[in-house]
Amino acid sequence: MGKRRDYYRDPNAPKPNSLVPGGSALVVDDRGAILMQRRSDSGNWSLPGGVMDIGETLEQCVIRETKEETGLDIEITGLLGIYTDPEHVIEYADGEIRQEFNITYYGRVSGGRIAVSNESTEVRFVRPDELERLPVHETVRLRLQHHSEKRADPYLG
Repeated sequence: MGKRRDYYRDPNAPKPNSLVPGGSALVVDDRGAILMQRRSDSGNWSLPGGVMDIGETLEQCVIRETKEETGLDIEITGLLGIYTDPEHVIEYADGEIRQEFNITYYGRVSGGRIAVSNESTEVRFVRPDELERLPVHETVRLRLQHHSEKRADPYLG
């Protein structure tokens, strides 16, 4: 096992021992490609994001994490959805077993340059037609699907 293992709708998933508020950014370029990073801990392509620090809002967290993970400055422009499915469990090598808690915001690039962090092996804008061929966790695919549906209202779940 790497540093992280995701379980989704798996009856053999370990029992969570933590719940941590986190957020992600869904940033689209002018061609419709989506800012993604290939995680060094799981090898999956994912949206940039992370967990809140004390003293910051979740929007500030997502802006900070996107900068740390991708090198890009973003502005929050909207809300894709709230993802808190208790059947998504994330097991970390240090023994933490986390129930998913993620709010995914829409964002747009306001500055910076793409850069890989120690949390990723690659960062780039991924075209929607490429996504089927790339390793992407089901729960991230769900967010990408919600984006592609051009929903009038945020997903609540």
